[in-house]
Amino acid sequence: MPEIAFVNGVFMPLAEAVVSVEDRGFQFADGVYEVLASYGGRPFAQESHLHRLEHSLKALHIDLDLGAYGLEGIVREGMARSGFAETMVYIQITRGTAPRHHEFPAAGTQPTVVMTVKQLRRPAAERYEKGVKVVSTPDLRWKRCDIKSTSLLANILAKQQAAEAGAFEALLVDGQGRVTEGSSTSVFCVRQGALWTSPAGPHILPSITRGIVLELARELKLPVREEFCTLEQYQQADEVFLAGTTTEAMPVVRIDEHQVADGKPGPLTRQLRQAFLEYVARGDW
Repeated sequence: MPEIAFVNGVFMPLAEAVVSVEDRGFQFADGVYEVLASYGGRPFAQESHLHRLEHSLKALHIDLDLGAYGLEGIVREGMARSGFAETMVYIQITRGTAPRHHEFPAAGTQPTVVMTVKQLRRPAAERYEKGVKVVSTPDLRWKRCDIKSTSLLANILAKQQAAEAGAFEALLVDGQGRVTEGSSTSVFCVRQGALWTSPAGPHILPSITRGIVLELARELKLPVREEFCTLEQYQQADEVFLAGTTTEAMPVVRIDEHQVADGKPGPLTRQLRQAFLEYVARGDW
């Protein structure tokens, strides 16, 4: 099946998709993005993803009404056109094309809307069965991580560090020694029977999967603490796992050179992953 793109109102083969070199997304990373994945051919939690995209647009004062633009229908049309069994959709919206000046361009400049549609390949089952290794690295990102900005250089450097170490992900550690999140995931730990994760705010992305996991944990009557934990507390936790759009709930069994507990995926991680899969199967999202 072909990978396809959508650029400013037109679908086309991915190889034909182009934007201007003066687009502010290229010049300044002056834009925001979203990633959606499908289950059973349907875009998962699409309403929540588009709501978060609206938040990012408003925070950067990019004037685009997603409802009037018809983005929800465009996403579904892109998935249908691709014909993939399961699909990953990447949406990027920039402030548009204008002469390169730091201040906002003239009123009326049209935002650039780009979408790519590719086949989704989720992690191998073995990773969920055995767990993965992660590394830690300083959190060098800006102070508005709640905005899903296309400016991802700090995340890229962290992810590359993980790749070079043979690890699945990098945990980001702030100046106070607290783990905020992963370079492209949310992170949770289990300590004394309670589920801990960083609180919502400008220091983390409000992950859609994070929110679902917390909702499921509360349905299962698990104690939940939305509070920071230090890197040392993660290393000494009973369980650690990651969560994300394509990651689902991924057990972590090693952080740097420290084994997590007995080095195997823990019972609460397995329980929450099963609850997540059952939530997906219900289809009422």
